[in-house]
Amino acid sequence: MSIVRRSAILALAAASLLPQALAARAAELNYLTWEGYAVDGFISKFEAASGCKVTASYVGSNDDFAAKLAAGGGVYDVITPSLDTVPMLRLAGFVAPIDTAKVEGFDGIYPEFSKESDVVADGETWAVPLIWGSVSLIYRPDKLAATPDSISVLFDPALKGKISLWDDKSALYWTARYLGYDNVFDLTDEQLEAVKAKLIEQKPLIRKYWASAGELTELMANQEVYVSNAWTGLTSKDVNNLKKGFEVVEFTPKEKAEGWMDSMMLVKDSPNEDCAYKFMSFMQSADGQCGLAEATGYFPVNPKAVQGCMSDALKKERQVDNVEFVKSLVMWQQPARLDKYLETWNAVKAAP
Repeated sequence: MSIVRRSAILALAAASLLPQALAARAAELNYLTWEGYAVDGFISKFEAASGCKVTASYVGSNDDFAAKLAAGGGVYDVITPSLDTVPMLRLAGFVAPIDTAKVEGFDGIYPEFSKESDVVADGETWAVPLIWGSVSLIYRPDKLAATPDSISVLFDPALKGKISLWDDKSALYWTARYLGYDNVFDLTDEQLEAVKAKLIEQKPLIRKYWASAGELTELMANQEVYVSNAWTGLTSKDVNNLKKGFEVVEFTPKEKAEGWMDSMMLVKDSPNEDCAYKFMSFMQSADGQCGLAEATGYFPVNPKAVQGCMSDALKKERQVDNVEFVKSLVMWQQPARLDKYLETWNAVKAAP
């Protein structure tokens, strides 16, 4: 066989294999999400059913999504920001609209979430609701002199060095409610200054601002922190499961707890759109909704999906078919002046 003919055959063979190689390469999903949202228990089921390999990366706050997308274009396919961050990501052009016809189970999502004004905008759906819950306060009953009922416990001098707070602009929301402000997402310059001053006054009491749920678990398990705000259901479960000889307890303060809803968004120009839609569909199934709820302690967004995989007692605990619970929470919204809020929070952290 001549060298020319052999080269031609090899070239044709390589060309015939190229589509297969590209298909194999495309069978992946790069997932930017929160701790607990990509555990093997349900992710392995998705991978087996879809043929898509999941690679997860994690954020510590909603502010991380835009930063990571801006720095690593093309790296991620699906992201899971909270509702108050959805508009900013849409307006920044980081995400593409969702074709809900490609998301199996979408019609089973609470309409209060699937039709929310930040989810549906400009005639398009921009996010697929995934999971929801609240942010409450958590504490060590054996270390506090009395049972707390207020955000004031985060500012108690008697707990100096044993208080923690999430490293996030939501620290402004908590402090604003403590100061008696109702307009926590649209604070005036004067109110923001008062909130900043209160948080700076609090700094000597703070052991550390926690960056992730895992970090807060370690702080509490190692007895470095006795009180903090926390994702309801998650940190208490993780700390108490360690059986350290003490327990932590959650409570809703009289100034109300915060509510949130995380959604899946499709990153613009994702090369793995097919796997992305398969994943969004899987997460609306019984395996996806019950798997994520079990891993995190949070509340499912799709009541139809969990009917056969949750006991009646668990459904009650996870607020299934009780969207009225949302009305008891201060649901996150994007602040009217996001830049000003971020500037204020960064000023707090930079203060001595």
